Amino acid sequence: MKVAFQGEPGAYSEQAVFNYHGQVETLPCESFDAVFQAVNADACSSALIPIENSLAGSIHQNYDLLLRNNLHIVGEYFLRVRHCLIVNPGVDKTEIKKAISHPQALGQCAGYLQSHGIKAEQTYDTAGSVKQLKALGARDVAAIASRRAAELYEMEILEEGIEDNPENFTRFLAIQKEPVLPEGEAKTSIVFTLKNQPGALFKALSVFALRDIDLTKIESRPLQGKPWEYLFYVDFIGATHHETSRRALDHLAEYALMLRALGSYPRFKPQTNPS
Repeated sequence: MKVAFQGEPGAYSEQAVFNYHGQVETLPCESFDAVFQAVNADACSSALIPIENSLAGSIHQNYDLLLRNNLHIVGEYFLRVRHCLIVNPGVDKTEIKKAISHPQALGQCAGYLQSHGIKAEQTYDTAGSVKQLKALGARDVAAIASRRAAELYEMEILEEGIEDNPENFTRFLAIQKEPVLPEGEAKTSIVFTLKNQPGALFKALSVFALRDIDLTKIESRPLQGKPWEYLFYVDFIGATHHETSRRALDHLAEYALMLRALGSYPRFKPQTNPS
């Protein structure tokens, strides 16, 4: 089994792949577009993509890619993100003047960096910043990335858990060509558009409220080519093959101009401190 992810080896996305699938072969991809292309081209059997972070919010590009590609969501996973301050071997913390990493990681550690007088500099990837630091051999620069990235590139961790807020989780979606029929508690992700008229969204969401279906997320995205019109992405508890869910979707189809189920999949329930 080969699973694609975005980033360099040692990225948080790769750690999520191993946590979710076990020891599988991974396929690093330069961009999210490349991840979807890899699945479409059968270069891998599936992929794991981040869709939202508990601090930074949604990854909008992946919502757009889910709509543009005919792939199915087949699972979800929540990764607890713990940032490490990583240096070349033998470097002392007092030598550090600058930290490099992905903008999101830098933002999540902004308070720590400021309190230690360390300047932040953006790079394209967390694990990539460790790879870059190793090549530079600099003693006054640190990288912010995962423990796995430090181990993979044989670097030293000066401090772990430097994020300002410990409640830092990223939700990932597993995608592949073929759908699944989940057993037990399930979630379904859908996308739809509505007529731009008063009460349209209220009526659309009422089909779930009338049936006591729990909505776990709603996200709006601009509808390309139609200014001020929107796509609505909704996650709810249930699966498309369940009668209650099917009735709700049939009811929603009466209001929606377009309705597509992106996948039904087992609901992931994190432990108190998932990793």
